[in-house]
Amino acid sequence: MPEVKQYTVIVGNDAITIETGKLAGLAGGAVTVRVGDTMLLATATMSKEPRMGIDFFPLSVDYEEKLYAAGRIPGSFFRREGRASEGAILTARLTDRPLRPLFPKDFRNDVQVIITSLSVDQVHQPDILAINGASIALTISDIPFGVSPYDGPIGAVRVGYVDGALVVNPTFDAMEKSELDLRIAGTRDAILMVECGAQEVSEELMVKALEFGHKSLQPIIDLQEQMAKEIGKAKRDYKHFAHAPELAAEVKTKEAGRIAQALASSGSKEERIAALDAIDSDVVAAFAAKPEVSANEVKEILHDILQENVRSRIIKQGARPDGRGLKDIRPLSAEVGLSPRAHGSGLFSRGETQVLSLATLGSPRDAQELDTLSPEDEKRYMHHYNFPPFSTGETRPLRGSSRREVGHGALAERALIPVLPSEQDFAYTLRVVSEALSSNGSTSMASVCGSTLALMDAGVPITAPVAGIAMGLVMDKDGHAILTDIQGLEDHLGDMDFKVAGTAKGITALQMDIKIKGLTTQIMSEALDQARDARMKVLDVIKACLAAPRAELSQHAPRLITIHINPEKIGAVIGPGGKMIRKIQDETGVKIDIEDDGRVIIATTDAAGAAKAREIIEGLTESVKVGTIYTGKVVRVADFGAFVEILPGTDGLVHISQLADFRVNKVEDVAKLGDELTVMVTAVDAQGKIRLSRQAVLEGWTAEEAIEKDRKPPSGGRPGGDRDRGGNRGGFRGGDRDRGPRR
Repeated sequence: MPEVKQYTVIVGNDAITIETGKLAGLAGGAVTVRVGDTMLLATATMSKEPRMGIDFFPLSVDYEEKLYAAGRIPGSFFRREGRASEGAILTARLTDRPLRPLFPKDFRNDVQVIITSLSVDQVHQPDILAINGASIALTISDIPFGVSPYDGPIGAVRVGYVDGALVVNPTFDAMEKSELDLRIAGTRDAILMVECGAQEVSEELMVKALEFGHKSLQPIIDLQEQMAKEIGKAKRDYKHFAHAPELAAEVKTKEAGRIAQALASSGSKEERIAALDAIDSDVVAAFAAKPEVSANEVKEILHDILQENVRSRIIKQGARPDGRGLKDIRPLSAEVGLSPRAHGSGLFSRGETQVLSLATLGSPRDAQELDTLSPEDEKRYMHHYNFPPFSTGETRPLRGSSRREVGHGALAERALIPVLPSEQDFAYTLRVVSEALSSNGSTSMASVCGSTLALMDAGVPITAPVAGIAMGLVMDKDGHAILTDIQGLEDHLGDMDFKVAGTAKGITALQMDIKIKGLTTQIMSEALDQARDARMKVLDVIKACLAAPRAELSQHAPRLITIHINPEKIGAVIGPGGKMIRKIQDETGVKIDIEDDGRVIIATTDAAGAAKAREIIEGLTESVKVGTIYTGKVVRVADFGAFVEILPGTDGLVHISQLADFRVNKVEDVAKLGDELTVMVTAVDAQGKIRLSRQAVLEGWTAEEAIEKDRKPPSGGRPGGDRDRGGNRGGFRGGDRDRGPRR
């Protein structure tokens, strides 16, 4: 048996324990990572041979969310885990992004990283452990990781801002009070990945948090370097796919500067693509007589030439592919109300990028139920992002949401959450779908803008509009250039993709992926300031289209009526087995949601149905008070009086002596089954039994007079407090009626 090794590192206030040698011994590298009772297994394995005929590194990262880790059985029909949840996909993406740049550029072997949740205590968050576990497994494995273009390994931490202080790796509970949820991963010298949601924080605080986070992850780097020396496997050799210098020179000769000319002369994305495709075709055809040279290899060299030209023009000349200056934003436009039936819609365009967002309002029962390892069990605001192939002028099969689509949707969702009204003030469930109709970079940030427009068009009272902008960076030995509003080519060939969303007050979401080392705090601060200036301009366009949320909801949106009842009366509304609430919904056509605190939410587009449902619910939950007058139906007749239903499911006794303002010989002379009687409540005893008087209403007595006269025994009679044969409080038994009228 292999020797089990255990290591511990202190990060913030937590001790992280790493163990290897016990589990998954046949994987290339395997470790368990534990803090508290949250423990993950991370494995990394490499294929023996490279994958041929591809021009990319085939890395796959999966986070396996197992509900047994929290002692739960899955809620599906099959009672086993199915497709990955949105949270699991986002954790996998979060892990993939900082790892991918640390593999050699000419590496083509498949590498598979699988992180499995073994235990989750719902106190310590597993996503940061997943990133660290993956890096440790790769570091001690035989896989060539961390050799180019950076020096690995990586560490990751979460940074919160609680009670005015930055904290590292806060728990789930602490995050509820945090104004910042910043996840950061990086090497010893550089930040590689940032994912952040925030409550409109300033750019200055964001820079401090990034510095704090990078400093906090250093002990994790130290530990991995120690483990690599002590137990790390020798890195396996692999087949290199680098281009021969002679071939690169020959391709450059045949290209003959045409790429630079195409960049200088082309205008739109389509024109530029057409010009570059023509160059590719000509150069590939020039090598047709050399079967040993593949077309893919020629195209890869041409791609490198394109990258060199684009980057050089930006840094040396400040010339971007579409002719803009470094800080220029493409033409902007905004429009609302495109869909006549959607509850709200917003169309936002930035150059050739165009996104249509549509908002739908639903009742609380429409909230998404979550069957995951997170303490959160439902989601009331959902943002879904779709990226159809026609948006880039391409064709491909539609296979459901990709990981990229899930990630972009989550980013836009995170950007809007800080400005949404609270559930107490606005009980609706909200869903926004952003359709990328045309894409030339930064559709995720266009989705943020479109979502703001759609929500305001729907009449959702958001506290402030939110706008997003994508920033870029090109950096080499000659200097650096920060680009505002990057398009697709600049994103692909640049060194940084930096998305910032926020209000006029501050940042609400941030996502950053960096492909170079040595990014300084000064450059990050400069990029954030430049992004803020651009965000203000985008906000001006949004406000010019729609200055504030509409005062009224869409006529097609359901209306929610909220009433508050005594929580002890919830059972009366639901009824045995839900019988009563189903009956109310069937009779009125409404949807009813009941919260544990006694809030009852009625959803409908029919005002009459809502009014009727409200009346029934209030009747079911009303507390009967002495002196209140009701009109109800006679539901039972006895010798000693009539039982009248004054509220749904609640009846009381009108003793025969209180049925009229004259002497009554027989109850049926005044009250028959089904008759309506107007009565006053004169007593409610400790058991909840109700005494009623019709005479009090006929005589016009006050409550005090009615109570006094009901208690006063008539001549030869018994006091009204005696129990009747039915067990209800009545003035007299059935055979002891007085013989004269009471006036």
